[in-house]
Amino acid sequence: MNIGYLARVIFGARIGKLNNVVKEIHQKTGKNRIELFFDIIFCSFKYGAGYNDYIIFEFYNMNASQRSTYLTRLKNKKLVLRLNDQSLCYLFDEKNVFDEKFKEFLGREVIDLAHINFEMFEKFIDGKESFFAKPNVGESGKGIEKIKVADFNSLKELYDYIMNPKKNFGVIEEVIVQHEQAAKIYPFALNCLRVVTLVNEGKAHILYAVFKMGNNGHFVDNLENGGLACHFDLDKGEIIGQGHTSSLVNYDSHPYTNIPFIGYKLPFMDEVKELVTKAALVVPDFKYVGWDVCLTPNGPAIVEGNNYPAYDFPQLPDPDKPRIGLLPKIKEFLPDFK
Repeated sequence: MNIGYLARVIFGARIGKLNNVVKEIHQKTGKNRIELFFDIIFCSFKYGAGYNDYIIFEFYNMNASQRSTYLTRLKNKKLVLRLNDQSLCYLFDEKNVFDEKFKEFLGREVIDLAHINFEMFEKFIDGKESFFAKPNVGESGKGIEKIKVADFNSLKELYDYIMNPKKNFGVIEEVIVQHEQAAKIYPFALNCLRVVTLVNEGKAHILYAVFKMGNNGHFVDNLENGGLACHFDLDKGEIIGQGHTSSLVNYDSHPYTNIPFIGYKLPFMDEVKELVTKAALVVPDFKYVGWDVCLTPNGPAIVEGNNYPAYDFPQLPDPDKPRIGLLPKIKEFLPDFK
């Protein structure tokens, strides 16, 4: 049987990716390629799991009862559409709008470049060695620059640089001083907790938390830029799992600092919980949000909110951990969700 032909009929232009997934799992496990192919098809219809879900969650190593507990790509989209008014996505998608709406939670100075002049810039830059310039719309750290004041001959030259329309910057932000415990594990990025909240009957609940870290010299913590994410227990205030990468290579310690992950502690957990549950109620018609929270010497601050929360982080498999996905937790608040 020609797997490529069947995949082309069912998946169209995605044949290459599907073939790669089947090949990778076959090489890793020795499982029959034909059986894997049809199992991926089955899981897409039965559980709403795409082939990426199938490989990152290791569906090939699960039974039906385990698979049924996972929040998959299609089910996550269904949850987003149920809980979030899509006409309000701009509140989270547009950086300048988000910063204004949630300014009490940011813990840093932020300026919208649409409302700035040179005198205001001079005041902002006073005493700063560097700052961040960010586009209003972007993802995965794309388009963000950390700018050093000393790299420019004058403030006017620097001002002209950030205001250049070709750079597409929307806001400038003060560099956050990170708590030493958050910085120690990887010193070059703002390492953040991703905390997802779900609001039900006017009360905000925390679905999960992970700790995201940078790597490879990058100043952002996104997995797309080589970063890592670990399962995190907010009650214990510590990492409880391996470091996961987008390439599905996992680590027991950070590859840059060699600091072990499991048991690594962070401060201000009560404050983190209070911060996100309060922020979660600011926009009543947006009930499902992923918050990126950094830790400063004075407490937590929100970096951004994600209106399409990542469902993969908390379900990535750790060795010797039960294969239970997010659905049972979600059904505690939404019993009818399927």
